[in-house]
Amino acid sequence: MDIRLLGAVDIRKNGTSVVPSAPKPRQLLILLAMRRGRPVDIATIVDELWGDRVPRSAASTLQTYVMQLRHAISRTLADERKETAKSLLVTCHGAYMLNPGDGFSDVVEFEDLLSSGNKYFDCGDYSAAARDLDRALDLWRGSPLMGVQHGDSLALDVVALEEARLQALERRGTAYLHLGRNSQLIRELRRLVREQPMHETFSFQLMVALHRSGNTWRAVEEYSRLRHTLAEELGINPSPRLRRLHQAILSDGRVPVP
Repeated sequence: MDIRLLGAVDIRKNGTSVVPSAPKPRQLLILLAMRRGRPVDIATIVDELWGDRVPRSAASTLQTYVMQLRHAISRTLADERKETAKSLLVTCHGAYMLNPGDGFSDVVEFEDLLSSGNKYFDCGDYSAAARDLDRALDLWRGSPLMGVQHGDSLALDVVALEEARLQALERRGTAYLHLGRNSQLIRELRRLVREQPMHETFSFQLMVALHRSGNTWRAVEEYSRLRHTLAEELGINPSPRLRRLHQAILSDGRVPVP
């Protein structure tokens, strides 16, 4: 099974989509796909699908959704295969589980590449870290779980994925600076500070990259923008490390890498 959730959701078996158009069955499938290979208890599923408005017919309705998903899966299976819809969408004791086998999952691939990139980063191998983090970030096609309504569980999954993506972006930026890839960073960092106008690490990296590329006044301009934004939105000043970087740039001193 091919599972792609880092953007518009797309789950295929033998090249055919198994994602239903109806919102609730789709939500159920994505919840199971996020927990691929792990049982999801019925209480969690019910909470995800209905929150605090659980209908009396929840149990039978959930069984209907599972039947619909299995029917969609069964249409993709070749007759000679030993797989069945029930072996792929498994009923456990008080739970359901999606068993996609050895298929591809962009979430799993992203997490594996992020983990290896972090290990290389922590060892100071910035070239290998940049390579794996580039590959991890290339898997993203948009906001995670696009086109799927979110209950509590999926909402937490989206937050966790976005946080992991920010970490990958931060560490890749630092790795690029260590490798002297300053000009490659500037365009992306400008986009990131527009999206995250109070994110100090991205502003720090942009200031360093601009200064190293000979655009010192642009680096000072970015500091002024950040300071104004923080003051207006939060009533605080930039952190001491940002202030030290600002002073180093103004005095043309040694500019650190975050």
